[in-house]
Amino acid sequence: METRKYQVCTNCVMDTSDSKIVFDEKGVCDHCHNFYENIKPNWNPQGNAEELNRLIENIKRDGQGKKYDCLIGLSGGVDSSYVAYSAVKKWGLRPLIFAVDTCWNLDVANKNIQKIIDKLGVDVHYVKIDHDEMMDLQLAFFKSQVPYQDTPQDHMIFASLYNFAAENGFKYILTGGNYSTECVREPNEWVHENDIRLIKDIHKRFGTRQLKHMKFCGMFKYRLYYRYFKGIRVCKVLDLVPYFKKEAIEELQNEFGWEPYANKHFESIFTRFYEGYWLPKKFGYDKRRAHFSSLILTGQLSRDEALEILKSPPYSEDTAMEDMAFICNEMGISVDEFKELMAGENKTYKDYKNGYSLIHTAREIAKVFGVERRNIR
Repeated sequence: METRKYQVCTNCVMDTSDSKIVFDEKGVCDHCHNFYENIKPNWNPQGNAEELNRLIENIKRDGQGKKYDCLIGLSGGVDSSYVAYSAVKKWGLRPLIFAVDTCWNLDVANKNIQKIIDKLGVDVHYVKIDHDEMMDLQLAFFKSQVPYQDTPQDHMIFASLYNFAAENGFKYILTGGNYSTECVREPNEWVHENDIRLIKDIHKRFGTRQLKHMKFCGMFKYRLYYRYFKGIRVCKVLDLVPYFKKEAIEELQNEFGWEPYANKHFESIFTRFYEGYWLPKKFGYDKRRAHFSSLILTGQLSRDEALEILKSPPYSEDTAMEDMAFICNEMGISVDEFKELMAGENKTYKDYKNGYSLIHTAREIAKVFGVERRNIR
């Protein structure tokens, strides 16, 4: 097979580490074209006050007589922190904050969460994932040699939040998802969908413990049952307000003494290592390219600035080695054993049982039912 010539988009910083990337005659990639053709015409970076006000009125009306009118997942990162702050201080909502300890939170994330909770005076529901089961599942994913090592952690956060909402009658979940900082999706080979079949097959092959305490939530349950039959509405409210990362960080710092991270998603020691070392070293994927490209397209970062930052690794080799030693110790293997895993043959979801076709079907059915909406209208 002929090796593809390396190429970087002339408009953003996505490159041929996305093997399916397509460039036009000017060297502009399909991620950029998707933004200009499908996202930008339907999204106002200055927000949509009318739709926001309508949503807030609905939440307050439906929440009358209840202790809380919505549920907000809070990781301590900028997006979810800004949602919690805005919901209480700007919109007058009464949220219950939902925080998940996946065993990997850095102190800075925990401190950010606590600062926001304390100053806003809101209640919080904490969920702590079983340590031994989480270590076993994440070690199984390392042994599987797939690139998407954050899938177990992401799934436990996702499943815990949506299961809790359904069990406790929450109709509205406010999330930090947004176009402003996430308009360039990470390529499918870098990440994988919320695939419960893949998770269970990898654990069956490589795990050693029963997952007795972990809660799961597959795509049919999430996209159809919870949304359509249970009436849970997932609201990406940051698309309805002027949301710019630098300004949001400054506002959070002024209000709460909030502390920023080196990179997006670096509030977790595991995610920091996975995105900053495992992916670039083993697979050649640098997620900063997608994150920076989103900021370039929305006018928050110049392409030259992004290219300059990308000349340096996501974080230092010394810190990466410290993280590796810590993660290995938590998972109960030696650093040498882990390095053997790093050197193993790379795999993808296609090497295991997976629910890719079912996930696609669920998405198409959701569109028919009209529940696959970006915001509440």
